[in-house]
Amino acid sequence: MENITLAYYAAGAGALALLFALFTLSSILKEDMGTPKMREISEAVHEGAMAYLNRQYKTLIPFALIIFVLLWGAGYVYKAAPGSHLPVGPASALSFLVGAALSAVAGYIGMTSTTKSNARTAEAARSHGLSKALNVSFRAGAVMGLSVAGLGLLGVSVLYIIFGNPLIINSFAFGASAIAFFARVGGGIYTKAADVGADLVGKVEAGIPEDDPRNPAVIADNVGDNVGDTAGMGADLFESYAATTIAAMLIGNSLFGFPGIIFPLLVGAIGIIAAIIGTFFVRTSEDGNPQAALNVGLWVTNVLTAAGVFFLAKSIFVGDQAAIANGVFMAVLAGLIVNVLVGYLTEMYTGTGKAAVTRIAQASKSGPATNVIHGLAVGMESTFLPMVVFAAAIFFAFWSVNHAAMAGGVPADKAAEWAIYGIAMAAMGMLSSAGMVVAMDSFGPVADNAGGIAEMAELPPEVRVKTDKLDAVGNTTAAIAKGFAIGSAALTALALFSAYVEAVTHKFSQQLGGAKFVVDLTEPMVLVGVFIGGAVPFLVGSQTMRAVGEAAYGMVEEVRRQFREIPGLLEGKPGAKADYARCVDIATRSAISKMIAPGIVAVSAPILVGFILGAKALAGFLGGLTTVGVLLALFLANAGGAWDNAKKWIEQGNLGGKKSDPHKAAVVGDTVGDPCKDTSGPAMNPLIKVAGTISLILGPLLLRL
Repeated sequence: MENITLAYYAAGAGALALLFALFTLSSILKEDMGTPKMREISEAVHEGAMAYLNRQYKTLIPFALIIFVLLWGAGYVYKAAPGSHLPVGPASALSFLVGAALSAVAGYIGMTSTTKSNARTAEAARSHGLSKALNVSFRAGAVMGLSVAGLGLLGVSVLYIIFGNPLIINSFAFGASAIAFFARVGGGIYTKAADVGADLVGKVEAGIPEDDPRNPAVIADNVGDNVGDTAGMGADLFESYAATTIAAMLIGNSLFGFPGIIFPLLVGAIGIIAAIIGTFFVRTSEDGNPQAALNVGLWVTNVLTAAGVFFLAKSIFVGDQAAIANGVFMAVLAGLIVNVLVGYLTEMYTGTGKAAVTRIAQASKSGPATNVIHGLAVGMESTFLPMVVFAAAIFFAFWSVNHAAMAGGVPADKAAEWAIYGIAMAAMGMLSSAGMVVAMDSFGPVADNAGGIAEMAELPPEVRVKTDKLDAVGNTTAAIAKGFAIGSAALTALALFSAYVEAVTHKFSQQLGGAKFVVDLTEPMVLVGVFIGGAVPFLVGSQTMRAVGEAAYGMVEEVRRQFREIPGLLEGKPGAKADYARCVDIATRSAISKMIAPGIVAVSAPILVGFILGAKALAGFLGGLTTVGVLLALFLANAGGAWDNAKKWIEQGNLGGKKSDPHKAAVVGDTVGDPCKDTSGPAMNPLIKVAGTISLILGPLLLRL
C-alpha cells in the first residue's frame, strides 16, 4: 500500500494543532490582566523572557549557519546525487535549518503564551476563583504543548512529502536537537542563577518571603521559570518528537516500505487530535482538585490515542504484513503505559508528603549535611524502578511484534528483525501524548508567576492561597514532565540506535557479506566507545553545574550590593525600588556565555569518535552515553525534586515551619538540588538525542567499521 495522501493527513493534523493553539492564545489575551501594578509586573517578566530568547537565538544563528553550510558542502564531497541514500547535501541542509527554525518558533509561541497569562491567572483567581484560574493557566500551557506537537509533525510530514526519503530529512531532528540542547542548558543556567541568588540572599540572609518585591532578583526568578520549564522543556520534547518519528520512519522503511513510514506519522496525528479533545476535559470546581482535573485530561488523551492506533494498525498493515498489526498496537500501548508509570514513580520519590521526601525533611533536623546525604540517597534509589520500567517496555514491545509475526507464519529470523520496529513504536506511543504532557508542564510556570504577581501586587491573601494550590500542582506536573522527558529520551535513543545500525549495515553491506551490523561488547573498539560515551554525561554535568555556581555567585553579589547601596530597599521604605533589570541582564549574559562549552562537547564528541575510531566505536559510544545519561538524568532530577519538596513540606508548618533550623537546612539542600533538577539533569536528555541524530548522519559517511 502506498498512498502519499496519508502524509497530507498527518501534515493537516499538525496544522490543526497550530491553529487550535493560536485560537486558544487569542482567547487568553482577551482575559483581564487586573490592576496596573499586576500589568506592570507581568510586562516586566514578558520583556525579560523575550530579551533572553532573542539573545539566545541570535547567538545560535552563526552556529546553525555553519552546520547548514557543512551539510550542504558535504553533499559535494561525498557526491550525494539526487535520490542517493547519503544524509548530506542541499536537502539535508535545508531540513536541518527547518528543524532549528521550528524549534525556535515553538519557543517563541510558548513563551508568549505563558508570560502573557501570569497576571491574567492571578486576576482570574482574584475575581472568579480557582476554577477560572486553572482554566486560564492550563490553556496557556496547552498553547505550548500543541505548538510543540503540531510544529514537529507538520515539519516532518511536509519534508517527507517534498523529499520522499526519511534518511535525508533526519537532519530535521538534528536541527531540533542542537537547538534544544542550547535551550535546555541556557534556560537551566538562567533559571537557577536567578533562583539561587534570590533564595540565598532573600530567604536565608535577609529573611524576607519568596517573591517579595524588595528582592532585586525576583523578576529574574519569574523569568527563569518560563525560560527553563517552558522554552527549555518544549524544545526538549520537540526534538524527542521529531527524532522518534524520523527514527521510526527509517526503521519502518527498511522493514515494511511505505506502511512502515506512514504509520508513525499517523500515530502522531491521532495523538494530536486526542490531546486537543483532552484539553476540554481539564475542569475543576472551587473546592476541587486541580491535579485530578489534569490527570483526567491526560487519561482521555491516552485512551483516545490507544483506540485510534488500534484501528490505524489494522488499516495500514495489510496483506503479508497483517500479522504484525496487533503486535504494533501493543507496542504503542506499552509506550502509553510507560507515560503513566514514570509519572507515578516520579511522584513517589519527589511528591510533597511522600515517604522519600519526609525522610529528607526529618534529616534536616540535624543540619544541612544530613539533608544533602539523604537527598543523594533518594536520587540514587530513584533510578532503579524507572529503568526496570523502560527495560520491561522495550522487551514487551519487541516480544509483541515478534510473537504476532511468528503467529502469522513469518519465519523466526524475519520476525525478530521486524520486532525492532516494535521498540520504535513504543517510543512513538510515549511521544504521541507530548501535546498534553507539555501543556501540563507549561501550566506550572504560569501558576508560579501568578503567585509571585499576587505577592508583589499586594493582592488579598486568599488570592495567594488559590495560586499556591495551583503552584503545588505545577510542581508535581513539572516533576512528572521531567520523568516523561527522560523516559522519552531513553526510548528515542534506542530507536535512533536501531536506525544507526540499519544505516551502517547499508553502508558496509559488501564488507558484512549480507549480514547485519552487530555491536559485540567483546570487541575492544566497542568497549573503547562505551567508556568514552559513559564519561561524556559526567563532563557535561560538571560543566553545567559549575556554570550555575558561577552565574549564581554574580547574582548573589548583585542582590547584596543593592540591599547595601539602595537606601531603604531592604526596609521597604516608600520610593525605594530594586533594579530588577540589572539582575535580568546578569542572568541572561551568564546563561548565554556559559551554554557554549557544553554545546561544543555535545556536538563534537560523536563526530570525533566516529571519524577517528570508526562505526563500531561510535555504536559503543551511543550505548555508553545513553545508559549513563539516562541514569544520571533520573538521579539528578529526582534528587533535586525531593530536596525542593522537603523544603516545601517544612514550610507548610512541619518541624517548626519557616525560619526554623530544619527549614534553613532544607533551603541549603534545595539550593544544591536546584541545578541538579533544572540544569544538569535536564541537559542529559538533549545530549543523548544530539548524539543519536548526529550518528544517523555520520553512519553512511564513516570510512571503516
